[in-house]
Amino acid sequence: MDIRAEEISRIIRNQIENFDAHMDVSEIGTIISVGDGIARAHGLEKAMAGELLELPHNVMGLTFNLEEDNVGIILLGEAHLIKEGDTVKRTGRIMSVPVGPKFIGRVVNPLGQPLDGKGPIESAAYFPIERIAPSIVERKSVNQPVQTGLKAIDSLIPIGRGQRELIIGDRQTGKTAVALDTIINQKDSGIICIYVAIGQKRSTVLQVVKALEENGALNHTIIVSATASEAAPMLYLAPFAGAALGEYFMWHGVDGRPAGNDNPGQHALCIYDDLSKQAAAYREISLLMRRPPGREAYPGDVFYLHSRLLERAAKLSQERGGGSLTALPVIETQAGDISAYIPTNVISITDGQLFLEADLFNSNVRPAINVGISVSRVGGAAQLKAMKQVAGSLKLDLAQYRELAAFSQFGSDLDKVTLAQLNRGQRLVEILKQPQYQPMPVEKQVAIIWTASKGYLDDIPVDELRRFESELFSYLDINAPEVLRDIKDSGQLPKDSEEALRTNILGFKDQFKATLSQAAGA
Repeated sequence: MDIRAEEISRIIRNQIENFDAHMDVSEIGTIISVGDGIARAHGLEKAMAGELLELPHNVMGLTFNLEEDNVGIILLGEAHLIKEGDTVKRTGRIMSVPVGPKFIGRVVNPLGQPLDGKGPIESAAYFPIERIAPSIVERKSVNQPVQTGLKAIDSLIPIGRGQRELIIGDRQTGKTAVALDTIINQKDSGIICIYVAIGQKRSTVLQVVKALEENGALNHTIIVSATASEAAPMLYLAPFAGAALGEYFMWHGVDGRPAGNDNPGQHALCIYDDLSKQAAAYREISLLMRRPPGREAYPGDVFYLHSRLLERAAKLSQERGGGSLTALPVIETQAGDISAYIPTNVISITDGQLFLEADLFNSNVRPAINVGISVSRVGGAAQLKAMKQVAGSLKLDLAQYRELAAFSQFGSDLDKVTLAQLNRGQRLVEILKQPQYQPMPVEKQVAIIWTASKGYLDDIPVDELRRFESELFSYLDINAPEVLRDIKDSGQLPKDSEEALRTNILGFKDQFKATLSQAAGA
């Protein structure tokens, strides 16, 4: 092919004219060791703590240890593809996850990637997984309730929006059941729920998704899943990703604009199920990174791990939009030992705890809440006045019943007063029982607790109370809907409503007892 000299010079001139002298400067290092989901890299002198790093095969890394001559990296993704000698590149970004309203109704992993096969999710923003909690000035005291729909909780251990209430107990005592009932009860409350599954079996997470779907609760829920088959870094990151998703709603109005005086923020509820497994994953990573072990081989900053996560729950001031993020962390105990390391840590961080007891669960008291050592240090300020009014003596009556029940096992001759107290206590325990996935509206809770505390159930057989309750609600729905509506709308139980409630309950009770007599006669 004949190429003339002037053509060659023209081509060279064009290339010189179009030459781009811009240089892309990026700091890169080299992997010097890799294994067990972590890597060490040399040459990243300016890497930041918590910075996102790029590795080959689309694997991302997270800076975890900053040492004199190397950087310890947590590998996120297909860690087995990374080998010694691979290059690692700084991104200059602190680890963030995609957030936004399009995540509602979806199942995602801790990196915000969909797991439900419903296609990609459009994000509204990226929020850092680690964020400084709102300051005292930005906060307001808790003043609105989170209705769980469970009589035993809403009456005795109420939860407020912006509170951190610990759910603690042995395995198989109904901790997840309490959390799911709370999610199901938020259908019409405007609270967006984030359920973070940490270290659970995939089949268990699928059951949770199915239960929420069947009860119409997936429409206001995001599920963040880091299952037991995944590497420890994913289990460690999952709660932080859930908190970041919840914070988006707390800081933004329904229209997606930042919340403020003229644009109210939204309310979110974050359930971390469970933080014992996150602590174990964090211990695993820390030991692999050669951090010194402390008590029970946990690293010294495991308390800080949970405190900086849970401190992000807040009720914001009106100037900040008044949004809230409520946290319900779950902790699993061994043989009811709440004095162990991780349980005591989380108890001291939270604003109260719901203690679920195996003995109560096995004796068919469900939810198996031990009212004696369960407490809410904040929620009472947000509790409905009507509920506070009717449940005032409930805790004391139950405490007296438990003491008498233990005492009466040793003696047969009991006086009338003691028998009456035992009789009342049995009925209170029975009406606080509730089947799973059947949360109850607060106005109906007020009605049945008022009925029991006033002694109107004392002459109803214990085994007939469940039927009495369901038939009473049907009766009130037809004959006194305005009383229930008043309690729901005003949150109060004024004298006239209380009188109307008494009249209707006594009327229904006469009918019910007549039906029982007929059945006994037949």
